Amino acid sequence: MAAPHPTARVLELYPALAGMAPDQLTALINPRAVLHIPAGREVFAERQPCTGFPLLLDGSIKVVKQAANGRELTLYRVVPGGSCIISSSCLLSHTDYNARGIAETPLTLLALPTASFAALMRDNTPFRDFVFHLFAERISELMQLVEEVAFAQLDQRLAKLLLARQENALTVTHQQLADELG
Repeated sequence: MAAPHPTARVLELYPALAGMAPDQLTALINPRAVLHIPAGREVFAERQPCTGFPLLLDGSIKVVKQAANGRELTLYRVVPGGSCIISSSCLLSHTDYNARGIAETPLTLLALPTASFAALMRDNTPFRDFVFHLFAERISELMQLVEEVAFAQLDQRLAKLLLARQENALTVTHQQLADELG
């Protein structure tokens, strides 16, 4: 079975774009803007300018914050249909990234140029609502993370992490688990 056309996949995952005029949608979903990134590659880095808004079509991006001592804390993951609030925050505030994103799996994403993101935020109410709804979800998730790191015991957090993986065997290092738990 052939893979769905990128436009069909984008609209399936990001229905907020469905109300766009066909010519605008065709211009937005330029096949040259579809990127394929291998697992393990850095998608964006701290202090790097944000050059676009990723619409993830396949794969998973882990967004992490690294301390000066090298310790990392996983902030959240971006999955297909979701959004990177760090990217949207950087684009809205015209600032550089303050965290980094790593491809956990091979990625397929549509990179919306900065000008396209700005036009969608200005002119497309469903898209703007989508972005701000994701801000609200991520803030809630980050508040839960802060609560867990500050108040939950490490053994409880480890048990929750292991159960969430739903795997019979783990293929992660102690360091990877430590990074996930902050």
